[in-house]
Order: sequence, then C-alpha cells, then structure tokens
Amino acid sequence: MLTQAENDTLSRVGPGTPAGELLRRYWHVAAAACELTEEAPVKAVRLLGEDLILFRMPPAPGASEPGYGLVEEHCPHRQASFRYGLVDCEGIRCIYHGWKFSADGTCLEQPPEGPASSFKDRVRQRAYPVQKLAGLLFAYLGPEPVPLLPRWDVLVREDGRRFGVIESVIDCNWLQAMENSVDPSHLYWLHGSLGSRNLPVGQERFAALGLQSGYGEENEFFGFEYGIMKRRVTPSPKPGAPPEMEQHPLVFPTYLRLVPSLASLRALAAAQTLTEEESKLRYVHDMDFRTPIDDTHTMEYRLVFLPSKTHMPAGADPPFESSPFKDGEGKYRLDFIPAQDALAWESQGALTDRSREHLGAADRGVIMLRKLIGEQIAVVKRGEDPIGVIRDPAKNIRIDLDVVHEPLGLYRSEPVAS
Repeated sequence: MLTQAENDTLSRVGPGTPAGELLRRYWHVAAAACELTEEAPVKAVRLLGEDLILFRMPPAPGASEPGYGLVEEHCPHRQASFRYGLVDCEGIRCIYHGWKFSADGTCLEQPPEGPASSFKDRVRQRAYPVQKLAGLLFAYLGPEPVPLLPRWDVLVREDGRRFGVIESVIDCNWLQAMENSVDPSHLYWLHGSLGSRNLPVGQERFAALGLQSGYGEENEFFGFEYGIMKRRVTPSPKPGAPPEMEQHPLVFPTYLRLVPSLASLRALAAAQTLTEEESKLRYVHDMDFRTPIDDTHTMEYRLVFLPSKTHMPAGADPPFESSPFKDGEGKYRLDFIPAQDALAWESQGALTDRSREHLGAADRGVIMLRKLIGEQIAVVKRGEDPIGVIRDPAKNIRIDLDVVHEPLGLYRSEPVAS
C-alpha cells in the first residue's frame, strides 16, 4: 500500500505536481482530427488539468493541409473564452474585442489599440505544439526543446489499413487505467465473467477470448526501451499443443500496445467492413492512447491496424467511430470489453485510495509501474529526459512494438504462476 502523499505524487497531473511535470514530457492525444471541421473548427479540451482550446486553421496560401493550434482557453485581454473564437489561416481571434493570436501564441492584432500601437508585441497567449499523425492530434504541454512525436508502428505502417475508435471519458484517474495494463490476471476474471449478449456463460465465452475454463497462466514483466513489457503465457486451447505467449507492452507513460485476437475486436469494428483476407486474420494490432484530462477523468482513443493487401499511406486519415462505454440509459455495455474495464476502474473511485489496498504476488506489474513512475519523476527533477523520449530522427522512422524485445535488466520480475 501507499501513503496518501505517495499516492498523490504518482497520480495527480496538474501543473507543478510531480507526475504532472513527468507527463508533460510526452505527447498526448488531444482529439481525433475528424472532431474539428471547416464548419466547426474549435473544440474546448482539458488536458493535464489545463483548460485549453484546440482549433483547426484552413490551409494557408500555397498549402494543401489545414494547420492546428492549442491555446489557453481565456483571452489575456478580458478573459473571454476562445471557444467562441473566429479562426482563419493565421490563427484564432477573440470574438469579444478582436485580439488575434497565432498557433504559437504570438499576438497578431489588437484592433481597438490602433495600427500604431506596439502593445501587441508585449502580449502572448500560452500555446502548445500540435501535430497530426494517423488522424490523431497529439499535443505537447512540456518545456522546450520539444521531443519528436514517436512514430509507433500502428500509426505509420502502410501494409494494411487503420481505423480509430473514440471512446468515452472515463470517470477516474489516469493511473487506474494504466495499472490495469500491467495487471493481466484481470483478463480471466473481469472479461471472462462479465456478460456478453453474444456469448453464453461458460467455455464458449472463455474460448472466444483465448481463455481456458480453468484459470492458469504465467506472467512476466521487464523493462524495455519504451516502458514495461508484459508477457502472458497460457495453456493452448488445442490439446497437446505448446503454451501460447502474448506480448503487450505498456508504452510509458499512458499508452498500451495490444495484439488482440480479431474476434475480441469485432465489437469495436462493428461499423467497419472487413475484406475476405482480413476476416481470416487471427490477430490485429491495436494501440490505446489514454489522455489524462485532470485528476479524476481520463480520455481514451484507440487505433486499430489490420495487415492486408489494402494499403493505407501513413499520411492518410483513417475513419473514426464513436463507441461509448454506456448505453442511452447510462448502463455499462457489458458486451464491450473496454466498457468492462471502465466499470472496474470507475468502481475503484475517481482517484482510488491506495493506502487501503493489499497487493499480492500477482500484482508485480503494478508495483513495477509505480516504481518506474517514481524513478522517472526523479529523472525529470534532475533536468534529464525520462524513459522513451525520442530526439534522434534516425530512431523515429518506424518504431516496431510487436517484435520480441529482450530485457534490459531493469524492473524485471521472474515468471509468476498466479
């Protein structure tokens, strides 16, 4: 268990907090690009406890792609909100008195001050960099120099196609979601037990999830260049066949890379038409992006990649669909695996009290993650880059996460039969 002070250190995300300063060294998903359109180019967002305005600028003269900006919500003049701002190819203008700012926070115009005034040169708006990749808008809220936006394999592979899922706001702290990523024993109990309208209770449901009717698995965790590698070994569903191994890295601090069975993703892909080739796939590739909104809310975006002969250029925007965790009556969609996770996380409380918990041997991954967060907080306090920050373009052409990584010798746990 942790003390309340230790819990706050690891979980709270606002400016100046230890975890908040660590999280600001990484890129986070602010929105899907399709959420901003020419007709509705402005979206209010809350990231790491800050109220911000994300906006889409029409292409500048000679350009073919729109630009994006992210600024503090309130205009520095009289504090009117930019959520009602007017956007053009240069930036965003406050609707109250017309002050206009570029995407980097430079004050471009102050019409009431007159053309001879130099007042605008002494005013800036807090602004953060935004980059688009694979239809997602990533924001960086940390100090300069700005690191490279990582080009994870799911984002840039071209030997297949992508689609995205915009999931619900989760009413809990980001760390509860990420601890789940190194807590493999929940797969059997949570996902094997909660109901599915499509599968009967019993072995058929377990088999669809790649599970045995009796609980029995081994788990190993070790550090690798970008976070914590989780390996899960389970008995094969085929009698006499060797055990099966799955490898799901937690990409520090807020991403989870999965290689789930296609059957387990069909609920996510209900609106997607699968080709005959894709329908025969056993595995697809998936990345979950968890964005800390504030101390008690988290947003999740998911990007799925299906290897196939249908190629998708890395620069193309994939289709996105919305998949809420609850139905119109506010009930969890228990036939939807991410909603099952959300149910468990939210049931722990908006920011769970870790001083009351009792961890066992099966919680080694959770303990390892907390240790890693604490160590990386210390790294940031020393003025150094934490784990996984990329600055070398040669290492960022495409980062493959589905290869078998070897342990670095840190944060390792021996396989544990739980």
